[in-house]
Amino acid sequence: MQREPVHPVLFVGAGPGSADHLTLGALRAITTADVVVHDRLVGAEVLALLPPRVRRIDVGKAGFGASTAQADIDATLVAEARSGARVVRLKGGDCGIFGRLDEEIAALEAAGIGFAILPGLTTATVAAARIGQSLTRRGRNAGLRILTGHDMAGFAEQDWRGLARPGEVAAIYMGKRSARFIQGRLMMHGASGDVPVTIVENAARPQERVIAATLATLPQAVAGITGPAIILFGLAPRAPAVATPATATLKEARA
Repeated sequence: MQREPVHPVLFVGAGPGSADHLTLGALRAITTADVVVHDRLVGAEVLALLPPRVRRIDVGKAGFGASTAQADIDATLVAEARSGARVVRLKGGDCGIFGRLDEEIAALEAAGIGFAILPGLTTATVAAARIGQSLTRRGRNAGLRILTGHDMAGFAEQDWRGLARPGEVAAIYMGKRSARFIQGRLMMHGASGDVPVTIVENAARPQERVIAATLATLPQAVAGITGPAIILFGLAPRAPAVATPATATLKEARA
C-alpha cells in the first residue's frame, strides 16, 4: 500500500489577532491547508477565514493557566504530517518571537519531517502603530529591545543598566506579572520614574485597550489587565487608534 507523501509543516505567523495584519502568504497557507494547529492567541477574525473543510486543532497555552503540554503539540505536528496532511502550525504574532518555534522544529527534525517558516507581524510593531509611534527614531534610540517579562526560571533578568539609559525603547512581552520586578530593576539602575510606558491590551482587537503610564505607575497600570498585553517602555501614545478598511476589504474579496 502506497504511503501518503509527508509534506513539510508550515509555521505561519498570524499577527496579534486582527485579520488586518494577516499577510497574503499566511492567508493562502491557511486556506489551502488540510489541518491548522493553532494557538489560543490566534484571533477569531483569522480563524473565521478558514474554509469549513480545514480541520482545526486548538493547542492553546495560557500564561500561568491551563495549557497544552509542549510534548503533546510536538507529537500532534509529527502525527498529522505523517498522515499525509498539509499541516499549518499557526501562531499568534510572529512565530519566531517567544513562540517556542525551535522546540517544535527540533521535534520535526528528529522525525525526519521538513518545515518552512512564514513570519507574521509581531505585537510590538502593531501596538506601536496603534499608539501612533515608531519603535525607532533618529536622535532617540538607535536600537530596539524585545524582551520577555518571565522565562522558564521565573522573572527574566535583562541588561537593566543599558535599558535604564535615557531614550531607550523596549517591547516587553509577558510582563504583566513581572511589572513590579521590572520597575524595581530599572529604577535601581538609574531609570527615571517619569519615563513613559504604554500598555496595549488585546492589540488591534475589538477589546483593545491602551493605558498610558510611567515607570513609576507601571504596577498599578497593569493591575486590571486580563487579556494579552505588551508593555512599550519609553513610548507614550501619540494618537488614538484608527481602524483600517483592510478587514472589510478582505471579507468582501472572499464573499
